[in-house]
Amino acid sequence: MPASISLSQLSWSTPEGRSLFSNLDLTFGPVRTGLVGRNGVGKSTLLRLIEGALAPQAGKVTVVGSLGMLSQTVQVADDETVADLFGIRDALGVLKRAEEGLASMDELAAADWMLESRLEAALARVGLEASAGTPLAALSGGQMTRVKLAALVFQEPDFILLDEPTNNLDREGRAAVAALMAGWRGGAIVVSHDRELLETMDAIVELTSLGATTYGGNWSHYRERKAIELASARHDLADAERRLAEVQRKTQEIAERKARKDAAGRRKRAKGDEPLLLLDARKERSERTGGDNARLAERSRDRAIGDLAEARERIEILQPLTVRLPSTGLPAGRSVLQVDAVTAGYQPRTPVIDRLSLSIVGPERVALTGRNGSGKTTLLSLLTGDLKPWSGNVHVLVEYAVLDQQVSLIDPRLSIRDNFRQLNPDASENDCRAALARFMFRADAALQVVSSLSGGQMLRAGLACVLGGSSPPQLLILDEPTNHLDIESVEAVEAGLRAYDGALLVVSHDHAFLEAIGINRRIELS
Repeated sequence: MPASISLSQLSWSTPEGRSLFSNLDLTFGPVRTGLVGRNGVGKSTLLRLIEGALAPQAGKVTVVGSLGMLSQTVQVADDETVADLFGIRDALGVLKRAEEGLASMDELAAADWMLESRLEAALARVGLEASAGTPLAALSGGQMTRVKLAALVFQEPDFILLDEPTNNLDREGRAAVAALMAGWRGGAIVVSHDRELLETMDAIVELTSLGATTYGGNWSHYRERKAIELASARHDLADAERRLAEVQRKTQEIAERKARKDAAGRRKRAKGDEPLLLLDARKERSERTGGDNARLAERSRDRAIGDLAEARERIEILQPLTVRLPSTGLPAGRSVLQVDAVTAGYQPRTPVIDRLSLSIVGPERVALTGRNGSGKTTLLSLLTGDLKPWSGNVHVLVEYAVLDQQVSLIDPRLSIRDNFRQLNPDASENDCRAALARFMFRADAALQVVSSLSGGQMLRAGLACVLGGSSPPQLLILDEPTNHLDIESVEAVEAGLRAYDGALLVVSHDHAFLEAIGINRRIELS
């Protein structure tokens, strides 16, 4: 029987009582499936339910075949090696004893003579230069993710479950994971906001508070289908607006017709040329008919208003965020920053950056790339003054703002509105609310306390507070802004940055994000 995963009437709520799934029915076949949706919708929880780490509160999970889950956190002992992670320390010991002529007949019969070559192939598939004896403690966070992924596919399960496998990986690591998935022929469920990785999928499942929808094809096909849905929603909106206008027109006609009849009745009564009994009967019939017509018109109007609200809600869900921002006024020839022959680091005689020079002129959009540990964050610390150079000079020549992964520029204790007023003290209340509304913080949403926001909402709030004022800074520095964000949040950030006309300096390994915001120069640190 082919490998499969089936969810039947699955329900799950958080300890606070918030429902994530209710009577969810979903089937995964032996193909590569990307699982997407807003942060907090339950993607990681769904993987844990499939893995068996959580028990369903209602419904059931049926797995046909073997599962392998990429763990996100592993406690590593000092003496643990790659062989331990792969679970092959004892098997390698048998091979070593066989080479020395010390293995028993039973051990020789059970020995996996291809084990070492299979290990090398698994590590090579994720682009990692390591061996069975490499200590796990010596690996960086990105290297650890890659070796865990290699260990997972080494076991050749029928299904692999991956939760944000490219988070915190550099460009090389992301490419290695994408290449591995492109060549994977088993089943896979991949939670990810990495659009390049999602391009290697065979299907996309979108998880929302209303349930799950499966789209055949990779990320590009999914986006095409969403564009068709948006066009359909726009058509439905126009149709709903037309129907409401028609109902309102007919309601007005009915009211006017009744008013004319009532006026005519009053004139006849005033003349007194018809029996009063007949006039009263006509009046009663008219009032009864008028009441029926009014109730019918009211029901039609309520239905049309409901259809219009539903159509607008669909548009708001499907419509990509678009933002208009005030100009920074940065001239094309203005020198923005200058770094001259800078050397810097944290340990004496061990520079992280050695004699680096770079400059940004005018509204350039520059990406800082390079392997993890190549000095990108160190360079940002130099630009912001948090780190002093050992030699050379650093000059930032315009007003700037920094948005890091923690969005530390805004105060988590304050509301979004109060943060905006604090960073833009000259803005009026109307200016504040209009600026926040451009970033989808309308009405009471602007009053949310920052500490209660998701990662994507927090970064969007940071952009609104920094860029929404009347005079945005002429340089914006971003450090891995898309890490831990869902795709909808990433696209909202992209919309804000596309509307910004100042200079950008961005540290990111997300190629799709850099393309979307119009990066026109890349500086690779090594």
